[in-house]
Amino acid sequence: MARTGKAVVARELNKPVVVEEVTFDPPGRGEALVKIDAVGVCHSDLSATNGTIALPLPLILGHEAAGTVIEVGEGVTEVAVGDHVVANWIYMCGHCRYCNTGRPVLCDQQGKALFTMLDGTSRTRDAAGKPLNVFSGVGVMAEYAVTHERNLVKYDAKVPADRAALVGCAVTTGVGAAINTARVQPGSTCGVWGTGGVGLNVIQGCAIAGAERIIAIDTSDAKLELARQFGATDLIKAAPGEDLTKSLKKLTGGGLDYAFECVGSGEVAAAAYRAVRRGGLAVIVGVAPASASTTLVTRSLPFEEKTITGSYFGSCVPRIDFPRMLALYLKGELKLEELITRRYRIDEAAQAFADLGTRAA
Repeated sequence: MARTGKAVVARELNKPVVVEEVTFDPPGRGEALVKIDAVGVCHSDLSATNGTIALPLPLILGHEAAGTVIEVGEGVTEVAVGDHVVANWIYMCGHCRYCNTGRPVLCDQQGKALFTMLDGTSRTRDAAGKPLNVFSGVGVMAEYAVTHERNLVKYDAKVPADRAALVGCAVTTGVGAAINTARVQPGSTCGVWGTGGVGLNVIQGCAIAGAERIIAIDTSDAKLELARQFGATDLIKAAPGEDLTKSLKKLTGGGLDYAFECVGSGEVAAAAYRAVRRGGLAVIVGVAPASASTTLVTRSLPFEEKTITGSYFGSCVPRIDFPRMLALYLKGELKLEELITRRYRIDEAAQAFADLGTRAA
C-alpha cells in the first residue's frame, strides 16, 4: 500500500527548497521502504539546488540518513523489517570488476541509479501524481524513502540515529581518505587543506591512524580552532591563493608525508602535491569545478617519486566501513556529536539550506 509523507524537494535552480506532501509507492523487487529517523544536510545537496551537481528537477534531496526498515519488496535478503539502516548513496552491483576486487565505490553500474531507481522508474509522486526524481537514487530528506537493498547498511541501534546518519557521507569520506586511501602510518606528518566537514574528518582519521603531527590549513580562524578539537596539532591560517610550500617544508623538515586537499580547487591540489616530501602522497578529496585543472612540473616526477591520487567516498566498502566507524564512535575514538552544529525539523528545511549556504549551519 502506498504511503504519504513530507519530503524536501528542489523544483527550481537557485530557489529555496520546498517541503511537500508526496506519495511513496510500495517497494519493488530488491527494494525496501525506510522510515527516516535522521538526515544530514550536506553541501552536495546544496549543490543540487544551484546546478553545481546537475540532476534533473524536481528532485527529492538527501543522501546522508539513518532510518528503520518498515517494508521490503520481493526477493530482498540483505535487510529485514525492523532493521536500523544507514543510507549508502552509491549503488553497488556486487558483480562487476570493481565490486569483486574490493573497490565498490567505483562500481560500473552506479550511473544507473543517479536520480531514479535501478530500473529507471520512480517510487515517489507529487500531489499531482507526477513522478519525482531522487538524489543519488535514495532521496532520503523525507519522512520515508524507497531504496534498493544494496543502498542500505545495517547498524547497531545503540548508536543514536543522528550520529549514525553522519557516517553515510562526510565522516566516511574524510576518515576513509586517511585510513583507506592514504593508509596513514603511525608517527607520520599530515597536512589538511580545508577544515569543513570532510576536512575535520580527515583530521580525525589521521589522528586515529596514529599520525604524530597534523597540520590544518584554512582561511577561517573559527574553522581552525574547531580543527584543533578533532586532532590538529598545528594551525595555519592561509590567505586565498597563498603558496605555503616553502614554509611547510621548513616547518616539517623536508615536507609532509601525506597531504589532503579538501577544498575542491585545482590550485590547492597542486599546492598539496608540492608540499609533500620525496616519496610522499597527496590525496585529492575535494570535488573541483569541471573547469579546474592541476599543473605539475613533469621533470621532477621521476626524481621525487611522489604520488598524487584521488579518494572517492573514502575508498570505502560501506558494509565494512560504516559499522567500523560506528564501533570507533562507541569506543570514544571517533567524534560524531561534535559535527552536529544545529538540528532542524523537516518543515525548517529551507532555513537549513539557507544557513548551509552562509556557513551558519
